[in-house]
Amino acid sequence: MKFTVLIPARLASTRLPRKALADIAGLPMVVRVAQRAAQSWASRVVVATDHDEIAAACHGHGVQVVMTANHHATGSDRLAEACQLLKLDDHAVVVNVQGDEPLIDPGLINACAQLLAEHTDCVMGTVGHPITNTDDLFNPNVVKMVCNARQQALYFSRAPIPWWRDGYGDTRQTPSQLPSHAPLRHIGLYAYRAGFLREFPKLTASPLETVESLEQLRVLWHGHRIAVHVSTRQPGAGVDTPEDLERVRSLWPADE
Repeated sequence: MKFTVLIPARLASTRLPRKALADIAGLPMVVRVAQRAAQSWASRVVVATDHDEIAAACHGHGVQVVMTANHHATGSDRLAEACQLLKLDDHAVVVNVQGDEPLIDPGLINACAQLLAEHTDCVMGTVGHPITNTDDLFNPNVVKMVCNARQQALYFSRAPIPWWRDGYGDTRQTPSQLPSHAPLRHIGLYAYRAGFLREFPKLTASPLETVESLEQLRVLWHGHRIAVHVSTRQPGAGVDTPEDLERVRSLWPADE
């Protein structure tokens, strides 16, 4: 199917300054992300940024860029403006690839985009994978989700969901066992129809979104549906900290 990959990128980052331009095997990270995304079935890959340095780095390596405003509170807001600038049709499919995912699997991008062809009643698609250890399940920095029988999201949370009543009880210590039905970790990869992406910033923020600090809960709060692809494999490491950056550098393929 035909789709566009949009990569929101900003220079400010509290835990890793100038993260988008961090060097990975001789190229800026945002360029590496764009190159990896270009290995998917996307008809084009575009970086959406508000900073001249990021734009220059992309132009220097043949990556398409759109310049967006510098007041956007979220990546979704930035991508909504990018849809306007690119004059995308309301039915066009857009996949949001985060600018700090240089090891993103191109096949996962394809699977996320395909969700909107398979789930015509959904305005968004996203991805998850089974959690394999209780440390991740009880880690609030790991976002969990639960789905219905049609593989559509019911809820996202930083809390361990679903709660295994008979296995966990009211313990305040991290258990050592997972329930037989594996919980799902949410992966921050999203597919949208461009028309909905343009409308998303106009939706009022939900109380659940504010409490959990999870923007996707706004979609469910307003009664929309999100389709979910469950991957059997954990995605490549993202980059949030200097330690993450060093780990990605050590994992980078020698021939790339």
